[in-house]
Amino acid sequence: MQKEHSSFRDRSGFIFYENGNVYRAVNKSYIASFDDFLSSGLYDLLVKEELLIPHKEIDPNQWPLVDSDCESKSTIYKVLQPEMLPYISYPYEWCFQQLKEAALLTLNIQLKALEHNMTLKDASAFNIQFRNGKPVFIDTLSFDHYEEGAPWVAYRQFCCHFLAPLAILSKVNSDLRRLSQLFIDGIPLSVASSLLPFKTRFSPFYLLHLHYHAKLEAKYSGDSEASKKLKRHLSKPRLMAIINHLVSGIQSMNLPSKKTEWGNYYNEFSYSDQAIENKKRLIKEWVSAIAPKMSWDLGSNAGMFSELVQPYCEQVVSFDIDHLAIEKFYTSIKEKRYKNILPLVLDLNNPSAAIGWANKERKSFAGRGKADLILALALIHHLCIGNNVPLSEVARFFSELTQWLVIEFVPKKDRQAQRLLVTREDIFTEYNQEEFETVFQQFFEITEKQEVVGTQRMLYMMKRR
Repeated sequence: MQKEHSSFRDRSGFIFYENGNVYRAVNKSYIASFDDFLSSGLYDLLVKEELLIPHKEIDPNQWPLVDSDCESKSTIYKVLQPEMLPYISYPYEWCFQQLKEAALLTLNIQLKALEHNMTLKDASAFNIQFRNGKPVFIDTLSFDHYEEGAPWVAYRQFCCHFLAPLAILSKVNSDLRRLSQLFIDGIPLSVASSLLPFKTRFSPFYLLHLHYHAKLEAKYSGDSEASKKLKRHLSKPRLMAIINHLVSGIQSMNLPSKKTEWGNYYNEFSYSDQAIENKKRLIKEWVSAIAPKMSWDLGSNAGMFSELVQPYCEQVVSFDIDHLAIEKFYTSIKEKRYKNILPLVLDLNNPSAAIGWANKERKSFAGRGKADLILALALIHHLCIGNNVPLSEVARFFSELTQWLVIEFVPKKDRQAQRLLVTREDIFTEYNQEEFETVFQQFFEITEKQEVVGTQRMLYMMKRR
């Protein structure tokens, strides 16, 4: 048994893995709330509407727990096997629209919970994952009894995990997305309030839920008696009105219109229509022959090739540094109703690291599984010339992540490589096609090699040695 490191925060149960399956143990301390959650009909409703990840209950005689864990067995009420998700992502990797939909999903679930005399006891953004092209709630143990007159205990957490980052992205700068990675327990309201433009204080929505909220938190921090006085009786209709106010405010939030740096790469720069079609044909032939389960498109731009290969893959995860390109792509796949593409924002030169308690609470980009196939198209020159990464480091890194690699070599005389060299001295003497092949063949076998028609670029299919 391998216990999920982040489970220590939940006293109601824990996640663990065995033989490639994921399980959730429900502790005996959570019996009353869990039974009420199931008997109220809330679980069935949320699963039916695809808002909550479904699970099946494991017979006690077949609990997949090792004998040495007998102490834990004595505290366990039930063992559940939730549906396995193909890839786990984190809020600081989502584009604005993904975070916005995750926030609205959380509020929607809280409203439905109240209708069933239940409530969400926590509203962490880490309780959301993306499944079949849309957000889904994954923490079955986040539900508790609703007590008449009680406020929403997870209100502050919701504001820190969802409202604060959304406000900063929409009102300050979308490049501040990774603040959520720095503040793993949610962006402090005081930080959000100080960053937001002064004019937001004239908005009842921002004033109530962020600025005034931050002021009260600072005023009564550490004063337990004063804090108790703030928790006044709040009727259910009034509580639902507050949540609906959050819903309407978040629904109105949008990113300012900006042009993406790389989102229209293939339309504006290096490729003719003939070159694009030739490249598409080669990639389609190669990928369809492999039929990989998990494919990663590194430097996906606006997702042209992710869309191309998705019919031949069970899951495609598309990574790009350009937040607005991923925003555009996510909107596109929703319109086209693709269910097996997950676009994420990632700086490959500084990818998501293992963070949290003991650096194990949230896993690194490379620590959340491997790919059967990686697409690295129009990427190598950005890594080697744009960021001084040696070819050997790129080859080794890719070999640790995947079995199959489709990679495009972009020579220095290419227009896009020349753009990178405009403001720097050309010290990249080893960056050439011959050295590229020599280095990569230390880690991979080149199985296919074709020049992209009408360009000086070379496309390779490689298999890890």
